Parts: sequence; structure tokens; C-alpha cells
Amino acid sequence: MRRLSLLFVSTVTAALLIAPGADAMIQLDRGIAGARIGNSKAEVRAALGTPRQVIRRNTDFGRSTTFTYRGALRVTFLAGAGVTLVSTKGLGDRTSKGVGVGSSEQDVIDDVPGVTCRTVEGARLCQRGAQDVGERGTVFFIQGGVVTRVDVVVLID
Repeated sequence: MRRLSLLFVSTVTAALLIAPGADAMIQLDRGIAGARIGNSKAEVRAALGTPRQVIRRNTDFGRSTTFTYRGALRVTFLAGAGVTLVSTKGLGDRTSKGVGVGSSEQDVIDDVPGVTCRTVEGARLCQRGAQDVGERGTVFFIQGGVVTRVDVVVLID
């Protein structure tokens, strides 16, 4: 009986330790799937592994580097600032309440605290935070009443 109890405890403990890595997570205003706002390239590689593609650009805000990963995950770094944007179009990333790509706009309204939805230049989005320079936020892009992309961002300008 004692052996069975130890086996059960070991199995449950292992499942709890493995589970967080199995499902990627959107952490509101912080990051997605192990990439966090402010992380360095080395920290993102340690969390997510080698990117499938590395894209370097000159932008209005300076030089940027974007790492792309499977699951439609993109991590953008601004020179000297670390991660400034983590974006997903993949179905696997979800908030703790289960909101992500494929969720309805009503799900976002009901399950994301502090979110406001509006139409901006023809695009529908639901956003919380990122109103002032330096502030972090989460943006849910809506098309046809359904989330098509989720960004966690720090507002640059």
C-alpha cells in the first residue's frame, strides 16, 4: 500500500512539474511562452531555444531583431532595450482563463481584467495597459469577432 502511495505521489508531482512547459502561457502585460518584456536575447534563447528565423531591421525606433518560433510566436528586441514585443498567432498560447487566438471578443471582455475594446483605423482590438510610454500592455487583435493575434508589448512611443 505504501509503495502505491509513493508511486501516486511521484506521478502527480511529475505531472505538475511537466505540465507548465506543455502548454504555453500568455502572461498579461509580461510575456508569452517564456519570452518576457525586457529579456535579453540570451534569456529568450535559454527559455525557447534556437529561433527558426532571425530578422534584423532598421525601424523608426532604431535597430530591431525579431526571433520567430514555431506556433507562430515572434519575439522582437529593440537595440539596448531587450524584448519590447512578444506576439502570437498560434492556437496554443492562452491566458490563465483560457483566452487566446480563436477566442471570441466576448471571451476577452469577460475574462481579461481591465480590457477595453475599440476600432482603430479600421482594425478591431481589445487592449489593457500600454497607454503611456514605458508602460506594458496586452493587445488582442479581433477579426470577425474572434482573436487572431495577441501581443504583449511595452509602449515605446
